[in-house]
Amino acid sequence: MANNTVITIGRQYGSGGHDIGIKLAEELGIPCYDKELLSRAAKDSGLCQELFENHDEKPTNSFLYSLVMDTYSTGYSSSAFSEMPLNHKVFLAQFDSIKKIASEGPCVIVGRCADYALENVPNVVNVFLHADLQSRIVRIARRHDLSDAKAKDLIRKTDKGRASYYNYYTSKKWGDAAGYDLCLNTSTLGIDGAIHVIREFITYKEKEHERI
Repeated sequence: MANNTVITIGRQYGSGGHDIGIKLAEELGIPCYDKELLSRAAKDSGLCQELFENHDEKPTNSFLYSLVMDTYSTGYSSSAFSEMPLNHKVFLAQFDSIKKIASEGPCVIVGRCADYALENVPNVVNVFLHADLQSRIVRIARRHDLSDAKAKDLIRKTDKGRASYYNYYTSKKWGDAAGYDLCLNTSTLGIDGAIHVIREFITYKEKEHERI
């Protein structure tokens, strides 16, 4: 299975996207890129990794911050690129790394607008994971040792940031079912159930592709 399939995972915060991505990749015997993508993009672009961490799936930062952090930008000589706002440089560098990673073979990529970066690539399956708010509160509160109220606040802020980032840089709307091959409710399916559905979908798609 997944001889040549790249799986992208968009996710609401607390829906289990990271855990599902890691376990799915392990079962398929392929690499998973979540935070690892930031290191790869820094290496590929020559930009400071701190830039990718500070801009990771967040709306554009202040102009002053961009001016200060722009001193870390190296590795590009193009005048057009050098004149771009820093957040655009970081996004484009990450965009390029996603394409390179996908060209190297099957893998799982979590977040970072990967579905948009690979929208014209035929061997991609785009998944969006969501869950009811209470399930997400329980998961985040347990994982980060937070009260339910603080977990709820963190979830709302994180989802707002992810949506703003995605909607700003892509021509699609974050979480809109029309933009994905699969939209799965992990409150209903659980981690293992979601993985099972994704694997079944990949198997079917690859068999159909072989018939063409």
